Amino acid sequence: MSDIITRSNQSLMFSETMQAPDVVAKQLTDNKAALTALVARFKNKPPSAIVTCARGSSDHASVYGKYLTQILLGIPVMSFAPSIGSIYGKGLNFDNALFLCISQSGKSPDLLINAEIAKQSGAYIVAFVNDTCSPLAGLADLVIPLHAGPEISVAATKSYIATLSAFAQLIAIWSNDQQLLEGLAALPDQLAQSCTLNWDVASQMLKPTTNMFVLARGIGYGIAMESALKFKETSTLHGEAFSIAEVMHGPMALIEPDFPMMAYVQDDETKRGSLDIINQLRDKGARILLAQTGDINGQYAEDHLPVVGDIHPLLQPIGMIQSFYIMANKLSFERGLNPDTPDHLNKVTETR
Repeated sequence: MSDIITRSNQSLMFSETMQAPDVVAKQLTDNKAALTALVARFKNKPPSAIVTCARGSSDHASVYGKYLTQILLGIPVMSFAPSIGSIYGKGLNFDNALFLCISQSGKSPDLLINAEIAKQSGAYIVAFVNDTCSPLAGLADLVIPLHAGPEISVAATKSYIATLSAFAQLIAIWSNDQQLLEGLAALPDQLAQSCTLNWDVASQMLKPTTNMFVLARGIGYGIAMESALKFKETSTLHGEAFSIAEVMHGPMALIEPDFPMMAYVQDDETKRGSLDIINQLRDKGARILLAQTGDINGQYAEDHLPVVGDIHPLLQPIGMIQSFYIMANKLSFERGLNPDTPDHLNKVTETR
């Protein structure tokens, strides 16, 4: 066990995850002016829609941004299918739309093609990108740097967290939500606390697992998708993400005694209904690792995944994924793998 801990603490995935609190602190300071200017641009004429264009982890981050935007701004948000432009060669009417391209590398050919098409049809292109010298940054009307620095591990961690916080800062400024702005100011310290939380029960329970569900709802759904992807990437564990609202339908047919699940529940309007469904799943035999704030006593205490208590409810998914990455890194080594060098994967996926 001590050898696994030593090797897991020396991985790139671990070291890059641990950098996330400092990345977010720098980002919140350095991006404030650019995001304020972006909001001012649309003050008199709000965008007809906000369109996100991304792949993989970046697309999962955009799901978080979609929920934040629609909840706090009431502006429709759609996820653009990159193949519409890159394969089918079609464009949509993006007049007065805000087109957000999200990419760590800024080099994916399909994102570049679609950004070009959207720009030609009237969209204002904003790039959330880590490499500010990338082709995507050069094409965009405005670049919002992720400030994550070099990310070498194939498994994106700090750049994903930086994308979540970039969305949160944009929407906090746009909505002028003072509680969310105050929550963001406290976020770097809360992420540092999240790094210290013990999620070992998850790595121990999932070590022999082959298939599992990852559940969340609302603003947490994007991190459920991200967690399922990371289980595949780093541990060859088939994790599948579902909205808690949907899992009671077809997926219920797969539930058998001790079927493993991980669930994220944040302290917002979804909490009560989510916990009700989780209890129903437990009654049907599922074993559920539950990430939520507060201390859990009783029958399911051993399956509790702790979450920083005073974090703003809309920012809780960011703290949760910070803790998850550290656990996922360790789980990879527990399963005899190395999260930095997953089979068949490269850092930049050049999809067309």
